Amino acid sequence: MSATPSQAASYQPRLFGTDGIRGTANAYPVTPEIALKLGQAVVREFHLQPNGPPVLIGRDTRISGSMLEHAVAAGVCSMGCNALLAGVLPTPAVAYFLKRLPAAAGIVISASHNPYADNGLKLFQGNGYKCDDATEDRISAFLQGRTGITMDPFGSGSDRDLSEGRPAGLAVGSVQRMEYAESRYADSMAKDWKHLDLSGMRIAVDAANGAACRTTPLVLQDLGAEVLPIHNEPDGSNINDGCGSTYPEVISCFVRECGAHIGVSHDGDADRVTVCDETGSALDGDEVLTILATDALQQGRLRHDTVVATVMSNLGLDEAITGLGGKIVRTAVGDRYVLEAMLAKDLNLGGEQSGHIILRDHNTTGDGLVTVLALLEIMRRTRKPLSELRTRLHKYPQMLINMPVRLRVPIESLDEVAAAMRSVEDDMAGRGRVFLRYSGTEPKIRLLLEAREGDRLHEFANRILEPLRKTIGVAN
Repeated sequence: MSATPSQAASYQPRLFGTDGIRGTANAYPVTPEIALKLGQAVVREFHLQPNGPPVLIGRDTRISGSMLEHAVAAGVCSMGCNALLAGVLPTPAVAYFLKRLPAAAGIVISASHNPYADNGLKLFQGNGYKCDDATEDRISAFLQGRTGITMDPFGSGSDRDLSEGRPAGLAVGSVQRMEYAESRYADSMAKDWKHLDLSGMRIAVDAANGAACRTTPLVLQDLGAEVLPIHNEPDGSNINDGCGSTYPEVISCFVRECGAHIGVSHDGDADRVTVCDETGSALDGDEVLTILATDALQQGRLRHDTVVATVMSNLGLDEAITGLGGKIVRTAVGDRYVLEAMLAKDLNLGGEQSGHIILRDHNTTGDGLVTVLALLEIMRRTRKPLSELRTRLHKYPQMLINMPVRLRVPIESLDEVAAAMRSVEDDMAGRGRVFLRYSGTEPKIRLLLEAREGDRLHEFANRILEPLRKTIGVAN
């Protein structure tokens, strides 16, 4: 069947995707008006008090960042609370500071790996953890005008109109600036990892012209490495522009040219990373997670002998971990869901194929720099190059296709697509899997196929893509 306008209209995606609110900057929902209301909503949701700890606000290098930064700060201050502007700072650095500063909540203005014209709004609790679905739904209801609860600055939940009862005069909050935030963060990270001696190591870093342009090189240099940086001159419009973690071929080529021991490629806000070995061959998040998990198992540091991965991770990861006596927990896609499982089961390692890795002994969210430092620590201790360490994972052949869509309707309502998926699964006969989902951050649908024998993956993909293109695909 074909998707109808009524079906599309009845499907209301959450305002918050898998990683905050995201879209084209200055177009709904990433507008100054929404940003201002978000600042107000955070004050109410977390019951923040006047003259209490401030809301910490960080951003990446996009030209729209300062516009949204000031709008968020205005919302916070209009409720009688203070805003602390960290300026350009990686997302994990904001989470890091939230656990160490007197700050009540955090807001990061970033669209991660998206092009510069996009931007986004990510929320953190005062303990450095991202908000759960229920919290985001309450905030979303206010932002979309679907609730009668207004923003009482003292969190009493009154039904007064938003324009009434707000602070005035000296009771209005103030905007403060966090001086030298980047260098303070880099210094703190270098002290946390002072046991790691990187003397003699050449490390290539693609900073994606994003938030980690200064911080990652500073930390690696402080630990003794020779850093060879590229794409570290942001101008507001070149973030992720043909560089960064979504273009692994760039860092791969650079490593081969400069003879580095490892290549590091961040996304725009540095909460994830792509690395490549000394031959210039890129590793995905599953390979990195396998290295970290198997080493932690062997060292007795993997809590409950369990690692968390998403449904997108390769089945070879399961074989590698269970082969050493460990266990795998699978979650929905999104590092927030990985973290929720880690917290629920008291686990300390989890991650995604995309390169979001959470080492909870070091930070509360995906952290590209911490991931790299953990890999370097293993390389130094074992005296093995990354090309040898990566052989711990034997991947099933996999195909991932991202198709732009013009409509987002429930996948289960697309009868022809569902029938095609059942047919493919029957042909796989239990020796593979099919996974179809909408992107949480872009107008795309993602098709993942995986099989022990990969020679039929293209055929399987075409059988599912044909009805998808007819129903919800973007016309060529």
